[in-house]
Amino acid sequence: MSKFLPKLILTTALSATLAMPAFAEKLGLGRAALPEEIAAWNHDISPNGDGLPIGSGSVEDGEMIFSENCAVCHGEFAEGVDNWPKLAGGDGTLADKDPLKTVGSYWPYLSTVYDYVRRSMPFGAAQTMTDDDVYAITAYILYSNYIVEDDFVLSNENFLEVEMPNAEGFITDDRAETEYTIFTEDNACYENCKETVEITKRATVLDVTPEETTQPAAEPVADETVQVAMAEEAPAEEAPVEVAAVAFDEALAAEGEGVFKKCKACHQVGEGAKNRTGPVLNGVLGATIGHVEDFKYSNDFLDAREEGFTWTEENLTAYLHRPKAMFPRTKMSFAGLKSDDDIAAVIEYLKATTQ
Repeated sequence: MSKFLPKLILTTALSATLAMPAFAEKLGLGRAALPEEIAAWNHDISPNGDGLPIGSGSVEDGEMIFSENCAVCHGEFAEGVDNWPKLAGGDGTLADKDPLKTVGSYWPYLSTVYDYVRRSMPFGAAQTMTDDDVYAITAYILYSNYIVEDDFVLSNENFLEVEMPNAEGFITDDRAETEYTIFTEDNACYENCKETVEITKRATVLDVTPEETTQPAAEPVADETVQVAMAEEAPAEEAPVEVAAVAFDEALAAEGEGVFKKCKACHQVGEGAKNRTGPVLNGVLGATIGHVEDFKYSNDFLDAREEGFTWTEENLTAYLHRPKAMFPRTKMSFAGLKSDDDIAAVIEYLKATTQ
């Protein structure tokens, strides 16, 4: 559904209400929209603060809420993931050939941020957050652009006090008065026009659309088994602990590679894999939780690591089914895989990365 549809319906409802007597008399259809029906669609926030709900939210709370709901696409620090939108940065780039337009560098009104987040985010679960949560997310986005300090609390009372860096970077659109009247049938230029029109660039070429890429499947082990990595090295004075080989189903792993596409916005596997919003998952099966040293894990993961929690097939199955049921404070905002078959397949695919 288009993000403009609510305003379109609201406008239609308002127009129909104003014109209802004549319209109904002419066609005998419809009725005037009730005030509560109009109010249900009337969510817009104006630059002067009209429409702002009563509430507040801090940068501190916004960081956690943003991590849980927004970071999967926009990054933990609003830096963007792959080609998903960057919400921070770009200061001083508007005059460049390829400017970075973010909330901090480009947006003139803070009301647009609040309005859009409340109306359309988080992706796939729009309008599920409280007004206070939206205030907190907006505050965190401001903080990510160095517009406010880390102890800032945004509310409907101080909303208009926030100064957006590019607030003066726009002009009034007066083309209807200054330009449109020039281009008429009488004075329009129809000389030296191109004989044909052709497409010269496409969005994928311009690198503005995220693309799905597939990782090459790992080479199967000759005896169709893989060895599970030890979570920790055994102390020198103890005998090495033998770990049983885990059967590997190559066909099931191939299915799991397809399921893993749901995970690729945050995680990479295979040769050359790098941390994204989530850590690299190479060797995760059988490893101690939080085993990637250069990734910043949630406190839930760090506590579990201290307790020696390992990613057995059983634990990984439960986590992939409902991540927040196992670790409520996990940074992973993914709701989980509904199908037991999909979970089994993606775990089989991850076995192929276990070294």
